[in-house]
Amino acid sequence: MQFVNMLEAKSSLSRLVEAIEQGREREIIIVRNGRSVARLVAIKETFFSQRIGIAKGKFEVPDNIDVCNEEIAQLFTGEVAP
Repeated sequence: MQFVNMLEAKSSLSRLVEAIEQGREREIIIVRNGRSVARLVAIKETFFSQRIGIAKGKFEVPDNIDVCNEEIAQLFTGEVAP
């Protein structure tokens, strides 16, 4: 674990992040006025299995789905339908 002061963290952020990415450091503690205030650590990547198309086959989209687009747009803009 490495401790760096705020000025060093600001001036060498890229180098510090690289050390975390490459595994040279597990965590870097940022210190301000002699007090630990932040921790720089790697993010654990989470991989999702299939996300796009998750509802495929669960419902049917009607052929006239776009029929009310103008009315919906007017509701958002506050315009009054004729």
